[in-house]
Amino acid sequence: MKSRRLLLTFLCLALSFAGGAAGRVAGAQAPAASLETKVDQVFARWNGQTPGCAVGVGVGGQGVLQKAYGMADLEHDAPNTPDTIFEAGSVSKQFTAAALLLLVREGKLSLDDPVRKHIPELPDYGSPLLVRHMLNHMSGLRDWGSVEAIAGWPRTTRVYTHAHVLDIVSRQKALNFTPGTQYSYSNSGYNLAAIMVSRLSGKSFAEFCQERLFKPLGMTHTSWRDDFTRIVKHRAIAYRSDASGYSQAMPFENVHGNGGLLTTVGDLLLWNENFESPKVGDAAFVARQQEPGKFNDGKPGSYALGLMVGQYKGVREVGHSGSTAGYRAHLVRYPDRRVSVAVLCNVSSGAATQYARAVADLYLGSAISTTTAEAPPRRQPPPQTFHPTAADLAAFAGTYASDEAETVLTIAVEGESLVLKRRPATKLTLRPTTEDAFSAGGLGTIRFHRAGGRVTELGVTQERVFDLRFKRQTEGAGKTEGAR
Repeated sequence: MKSRRLLLTFLCLALSFAGGAAGRVAGAQAPAASLETKVDQVFARWNGQTPGCAVGVGVGGQGVLQKAYGMADLEHDAPNTPDTIFEAGSVSKQFTAAALLLLVREGKLSLDDPVRKHIPELPDYGSPLLVRHMLNHMSGLRDWGSVEAIAGWPRTTRVYTHAHVLDIVSRQKALNFTPGTQYSYSNSGYNLAAIMVSRLSGKSFAEFCQERLFKPLGMTHTSWRDDFTRIVKHRAIAYRSDASGYSQAMPFENVHGNGGLLTTVGDLLLWNENFESPKVGDAAFVARQQEPGKFNDGKPGSYALGLMVGQYKGVREVGHSGSTAGYRAHLVRYPDRRVSVAVLCNVSSGAATQYARAVADLYLGSAISTTTAEAPPRRQPPPQTFHPTAADLAAFAGTYASDEAETVLTIAVEGESLVLKRRPATKLTLRPTTEDAFSAGGLGTIRFHRAGGRVTELGVTQERVFDLRFKRQTEGAGKTEGAR
């Protein structure tokens, strides 16, 4: 009897302990469950038969959340999962910079090398154009995709390769500015960096990254989209949305290094953790990648090597956004709090940056400032101070050609307006702004240049292309009967 009572007492104590332990575990998990519910709310609009997003969160070096929402493939009713492969857009640039830094460590190049030492196809612009200028977006190199958009063939409208990029960049007779004096985001520099890695390593860029970056970190779902026709299991299709619904918006190009990383949120968290506990490189290596570039006058920029470095609500933030065709992405770290967030979306209306920071707010909690910074004022179009007469408009009419963009623009007078025409079917009405300058809508700003009072050239300026010149071939071409 005594032994039975002792056994019963032991069982009661054991059950009591187990119940208490279960209660403590449940109590510890309750906040996590609450956070997960709040994360679900961030992505609530993507819970139906729509494209969607995946999100991953790491805290203290451990993955604490991976979830997915919406569909990876609307035609085949395949849902997004945490292991769905998306394209990461310009989040990819940090991997390209890291690959180049590995070769720097091996003494195969220096960030202070002239780019022409490794890419001799580039013209000599007279000012030193260094490798670090490319990686910090201080090179002045025109963005090749923007040049092609001016020519009428924006990205996703034809298949581009690195051979095309090299050909386009090598034809540019001028830079946007003297290297190291300004900041202008340019994909061209990162494509040249990928080409450089291949030339110096003797391997394809994709192969080098697989061996030196992805495999050592266990990023088993990650590769480069170096062949857009390759079958990639579990890849999400990218979509755009409009009033009629969704349509595919895939990146049909083989250009990569600027973008083109195929990956998952889980793999991106592994990559972010390498900055805290390096397996690829060492502490000095990851510190160098996160060091913002400096302008020629010594003033610091905010762009490091494939990474934006700054503050978010009073907390140090290191990350990058991404956008290619219908894919949207954002990968961010808050090093002082050991919080990482990865968001990948397969729809153009997926606000990946907004979602990533909303999720970060939840996990940073009281660490962030509640003071909201004022939004910067929207850039307003320049006021119209130029009111050209009919004779003024007629003086601009003609055909203008550019070897750099390999296209011809026709300027004509129609009624009381100046129009721009480009094969095969582009026609834009030009709105006068300042003297000899016109707004051309999505094409940018058109400024006519004179020699001896006569219009001899026009220049096209966009955010990533400054004053791309077109020489006048004929005068008065394209003038219509309606012009007076």
